[in-house]
Amino acid sequence: MRTRITDLLGIRHPILLAGMAGSTDAALVAAVSRAGGLGILGASYQTADLIKAEVAKIRELTPNPFGLNVLLWNASEQVQPMLELQPAVISTAWGDVAPHVEAAHEAGCLVMHMVQDVPGADAAAKAGVDVIVAQGQEGGGHVGLLSTFALVPQVVDAVGDVPVVAAGGIGDGRGLAAALALGAEAVLIGTRFLATKEAPIDHAWKLAILEAGGQETLRTSIPDIANEADWPEPAAARTLRNALIDHWLGRESELRSQAGEAGAKLQEARRRGDVKEMALYSGEVVGLIRDLPAAGDLVERIVREAEALLPQLTAKVLGKAAPKA
Repeated sequence: MRTRITDLLGIRHPILLAGMAGSTDAALVAAVSRAGGLGILGASYQTADLIKAEVAKIRELTPNPFGLNVLLWNASEQVQPMLELQPAVISTAWGDVAPHVEAAHEAGCLVMHMVQDVPGADAAAKAGVDVIVAQGQEGGGHVGLLSTFALVPQVVDAVGDVPVVAAGGIGDGRGLAAALALGAEAVLIGTRFLATKEAPIDHAWKLAILEAGGQETLRTSIPDIANEADWPEPAAARTLRNALIDHWLGRESELRSQAGEAGAKLQEARRRGDVKEMALYSGEVVGLIRDLPAAGDLVERIVREAEALLPQLTAKVLGKAAPKA
């Protein structure tokens, strides 16, 4: 399955791992890259030494391209040390990418920037980024307001020749096929890769994803308030509903008065793997997730599903028999 994205990034499959800070590591990144996708390490909040060590591990595990992700709103100072490690791609989000594009290109890195609306896409294109990720609010973690189905074609129309990646609510071959139909040339997947053998999150979190339905997620500011994290508008976190969320829902003002203590409790709950009291960042795609495959097998599965589906769809709308596999 060849697109401008696969050609540009030097990968076999148009599937990218979301650079989820705290939920990716060398093993997961390398597994996705080895399978022909693009693994991306979420490097925000990590020390320079830890990032360097993880990059060395990735390169030990695979010679294939990989990326490093950074949140620009609070970690833009990490960009230059990342460039010195020369990943194939610098992946950025939630902030102004323009000051970093020239330096990245001079370092031999492509720049991929995530947006949540058309003005953000316009700005990224004018800044000279190589790839734009259009992220819908169905996704897990921090998202904007627009849905993937509505946002992707608007961004594709707005940015001209800059290739677009679709993100948010994608977890199988049907999602990949739909993204291609909307004009995207690859997909960026987060939550589905959390439910894999290599994902470095607590097993109880993985089981919570398996057991949840899409209606059990919620876009909320509760984790950010607890952590005293002043994310830029309109960001909010999509998580699974649990005791933590239900306790503070509608009581956000009260939570602000206890933010420091609540944040410490939240972090301790994650260390314990307490799925009732931690922030379970997860997208609506949880309703499609029913197993814990190896990440590389998942990449291959999604591609096979999309490759089988696209000819069937063409035949269906034309009223012809689908070609035999």
